[in-house]
Amino acid sequence: MSSIKKFQVTFDCAQPERVARFWCEVLGYEPPPPPEGFATWDDFNGSLSPEDRDRWFSCSDPSGVGPRLYFQRVPEGKVVKNRVHLDVRVGTGLVGEERLATLEAECARLVALGAVCVQVLLADDENESCIVMQDVEGNEFCLD
Repeated sequence: MSSIKKFQVTFDCAQPERVARFWCEVLGYEPPPPPEGFATWDDFNGSLSPEDRDRWFSCSDPSGVGPRLYFQRVPEGKVVKNRVHLDVRVGTGLVGEERLATLEAECARLVALGAVCVQVLLADDENESCIVMQDVEGNEFCLD
């Protein structure tokens, strides 16, 4: 029998720290402490050459259960649909109006952080409601 592997989810982006801090707020994750010898990440970045600033950032589930998220700066912008799509499970076990209200409340919280609400998909005969959103750099994700 093969063993379960831990994994990291990597995001290509233009502003790694900004995108990582957004996802920290979405998921309840935490960034790592700044490197040794620096009081803040701003202090660390200030010690680097301009081209080396904000090259990467990461965050992790403080409980150690969820995967680490790694954000790396890439030169090209997002052209079309992202290849990794996260479903943020905020309505698990809820149905109908209760589920929709929970999703809409989370949507409002995330819009205040810079997310964009793309589309509310209402429940039908097969699926419960979900909300399609975009993060601060336009990467699509769903509130499910």
